[in-house]
Amino acid sequence: MSEPGATPPHALNGHRICFESEAAGTISYYVAGPTADVADPHAANPRGAHSLAPDREPAPNPILLVHSINASASAHEVRPLFAALAARGPTYAIDLPGYGHSERSERTYDQRLMIDALHAMIDRIRDENDRKPVDALAVSISCEFLARAALEAPATIRSLALVSPTGLAKNAFTRGPPDADCRKPAVLRVLEVPWIGQPLFRLLRSPTSIRFFLRKTWGRKAIDEEFFRISCLMARFPGAHRAPFHFLSGYLFGADMPTNYAALGLPTWLSHGVRGDFTDFSRAAVVADRPNWRITAFPTGALPYLELPERFLASYQDVLERVDDGLALKP
Repeated sequence: MSEPGATPPHALNGHRICFESEAAGTISYYVAGPTADVADPHAANPRGAHSLAPDREPAPNPILLVHSINASASAHEVRPLFAALAARGPTYAIDLPGYGHSERSERTYDQRLMIDALHAMIDRIRDENDRKPVDALAVSISCEFLARAALEAPATIRSLALVSPTGLAKNAFTRGPPDADCRKPAVLRVLEVPWIGQPLFRLLRSPTSIRFFLRKTWGRKAIDEEFFRISCLMARFPGAHRAPFHFLSGYLFGADMPTNYAALGLPTWLSHGVRGDFTDFSRAAVVADRPNWRITAFPTGALPYLELPERFLASYQDVLERVDDGLALKP
């Protein structure tokens, strides 16, 4: 289900580093910014490599960017954010387990694995930035992992930015405990049958299929062609089918995310577009009036930072400045 010997491309203009985590295996990430000065960008474990020098001005809180989940995902999905935010301060972008250069071994890819990967990444970032809590931004279903990580370790995260989060639609799952997922092992077993799964993944990773789903994301025929090109490459490395098959089998969806989102006490910015298949946030009404939440709709598809990067970044900068000043996100 992959090209023989295929290797994912270097997706972002930053140092790429791998480290071993106890709970999530090998995690790859990119880092850039004024304090990101690494002698060996591919060193296995350069702890403290990005710490602030004693004679420098204190840097802003580090930012972590988390891509979405699909057949062709990786850190490339947050490229414009990574480039722009790195000019502000230390900025990190993770390849989640099963994607990019992170471990893609045969194991269970569920919410717990993704949350553990975020905990490990956040701990590493804090080690490299004087133990400051991070400002974290996630896209689509990864907002679920980030929200649960924030609930489990709120002192490690300063603010949340959720871009087109899943779990808030009118038909969102609400039939289980908030710490459970929606796994369907029988579906996964069917997908893992070679004569079923292999042709299905070849279809999912085909340029025609990727373009089809990206048009749903954009809500129009015109999409970002560079995003499309890299997405096609990312779907062709060894083991690329494993996380998507768990996604299709429900392992990565929370059983009751509205309850989890409503429990967040951290400053939380929800942004979304108004075009395409990802525009239903009906259940966000439970948090809309809370002072620690802000909801912004952009005249775009589900990835507003790709279509209106300057406007999106200005809105995010305003959120971060209010967090800096200890103000409620509500104007």
